[in-house]
Amino acid sequence: MVGPLKPSRVAVLGSTGSIGRQTLDVIRAHPDRFQVVGLAAGKNTEALARQVAEFRPAMVCCADGDALRAHLEALPGSIKPPERVSLSAMAAAPEADIVVSAIVGAEGLQPTLAALSAGKPVALANKEAMVMAGHLVSAAAAKGGGEVRPVDSEHSAIWQCLAGHDRAAVRRLIITASGGALRDLAPDELQAVTPARALEHPTWLMGRRITIDSATLFNKGLEVIEAHWLFGIPFERIDVLMHRESIVHSLVEMNDGSLMAQLSMPDMRLPIQYALTYPERLSLDLPRLDLARLGSLTFAEADMERYPCLGLALAAGRQGGTAPAALAAADEEAVEAFLDERLPFVDIPRLLADTLERHTPVAVPCLEEVLEADAAARRFARRWIASRK
Repeated sequence: MVGPLKPSRVAVLGSTGSIGRQTLDVIRAHPDRFQVVGLAAGKNTEALARQVAEFRPAMVCCADGDALRAHLEALPGSIKPPERVSLSAMAAAPEADIVVSAIVGAEGLQPTLAALSAGKPVALANKEAMVMAGHLVSAAAAKGGGEVRPVDSEHSAIWQCLAGHDRAAVRRLIITASGGALRDLAPDELQAVTPARALEHPTWLMGRRITIDSATLFNKGLEVIEAHWLFGIPFERIDVLMHRESIVHSLVEMNDGSLMAQLSMPDMRLPIQYALTYPERLSLDLPRLDLARLGSLTFAEADMERYPCLGLALAAGRQGGTAPAALAAADEEAVEAFLDERLPFVDIPRLLADTLERHTPVAVPCLEEVLEADAAARRFARRWIASRK
């Protein structure tokens, strides 16, 4: 007789961000299936304290341990602060069965490598890990026995479509894009776009940076690079297709002409849960897709002139080496400056173009060279932004 399943022990890196919060929603929905053993966050120690009080993890990682302790003391009840560890230590800890890597930006790379090197499955929501160092992530998984389970809805869709199929039978991958919050504005209207306007995504609820990257379509370029590494498909066989409704999350065309797609309502809890439970599919209390009520789905080619950041990201991917790491770092700085109203929206692609032009890539970089490319691009971007004042 088979007894009850042992709960899967989960470490959530980036627990106070959008993906982290939705991961905890999934865990709340299945308390018998998951146990939170680690929570990591940045400066939002107040939200982290509430999560610690609810889930009682054994480990925590945050920027300010004193602030976290003060917030815990202010909550009702006696809550003992968990052991404070580094991101990489949490990711590699034997107490964790699976790691959710949801930290935005370059900071998520090293803990992702640590988890894979320790043989753990990683539910990967951090695009930059694959974009910056796809070869290192792949090598860490192969050597350590870890497994990358994509959380991005586009890559999760491809992963689901490819289940049971030989990669040699794949003709091309098609990644869909909604067009973001500014898709209906005329080009001359982009000059005066405010952060508040650019954050009004029409179909998805996401974090601030990824919402801006969706408005520029830079995120789709990163997703093409990530798909190249995740699925071993050459860049020339990965396309971007505009799809306003965000219902078809990606498609896979096979050599015989068959086209497979994964469709669902736009909600990140679905790919998060699938990454946590793979290959099992648990029930999920989400609105169901009603195709008859929806009526129609629309598709169009991506306008590379309207979305120059997409072309720049694709160029960096084809260039390879440290070019994607440098461009992703410059984009982080550009988006932060735009959100802080220190940089106009239309200057984001200009900064990225200048960064890519000046960068001399290292073809097959080690981790230190990847991190140096990231740091150098940030220094350049900060000087570039400051010069525009």
